[in-house]
Amino acid sequence: MYDVIIIGSGPAGLSASVYAKRAKMDVMVIEKEPFSGGQIVNTECVDNYLGLNGTSGYELATKFREHADSLEVPFVTGEVIRLSKQESSWICNMKNGDAFETKNVVIATGARYRHLNVSGEEELKGAGVSYCATCDGAFFRNKDVVVVGGGDVAIGDALYLANLCNKVYLVHRRDTFRAANVLVERMKETGNIEFLPFHEVREIQGSGMVQSVHIVNNQTQEENDLIVSGVFVAVGMEPETSFVNGMVKLDDAGYIVADETGVTSENGIYVAGDVRTKVLRQVSTAVSDGANVIASIERNMSN
Repeated sequence: MYDVIIIGSGPAGLSASVYAKRAKMDVMVIEKEPFSGGQIVNTECVDNYLGLNGTSGYELATKFREHADSLEVPFVTGEVIRLSKQESSWICNMKNGDAFETKNVVIATGARYRHLNVSGEEELKGAGVSYCATCDGAFFRNKDVVVVGGGDVAIGDALYLANLCNKVYLVHRRDTFRAANVLVERMKETGNIEFLPFHEVREIQGSGMVQSVHIVNNQTQEENDLIVSGVFVAVGMEPETSFVNGMVKLDDAGYIVADETGVTSENGIYVAGDVRTKVLRQVSTAVSDGANVIASIERNMSN
């Protein structure tokens, strides 16, 4: 039986594995994909991780994994489909029929950005298509960009980018917003943000890099091409929590409720990284979560 099994091998999971190994815990990491790093693997350049600015996401993920490997952290590739509670332990039930027993579970499965699912989006991801304005906005300084969405994140992204970019088009399929009124008012008062209500993105165009976005007015069916260098998609995120639904407390959006300690509503289950309730989802906060959650487990194991 393991002291702790970590589900997920993004920055939070890898950080937790390093701290667990250094704490002399018997630890294992279960990763769904046959590679580590989570979302940052697909990030062209990580420019806001302290001391390693300008590093590609793939390179940073490789460094994280190499650190875990240097401590001989064991990894298993597979998907956990269910957690089963025992008297004083948990069973991680795998899709392939395997099962692993542990005293503690750290859920570090992350959250995935919702996509537009339009032509050109996947091909140009990391080449002008971004899902994180605070991560990538600086690369589009003095350029024209599009933000897609109508919630707090979308309006916040538009305001953030307006300070960097020449022009920001805000494309939203309605003329009303889910965002807070104070953000909407600030957006309307910002001179270089142009709001395009009742519009949808139908195609992202470019050869190697984003060059334009094809939009359609869903009321008049009028079509238009916006000449831009970047597309920031802000239509929500989906946490990877289906396998613990009904087992731990989730918020309305499906994130596991916990503060920075990672302690959840269920004894022996902890959470770290983008999958937990938090304000800022960045590599730095995920790495911090990984450290905090192991400290919480250490405290509880010593009691």
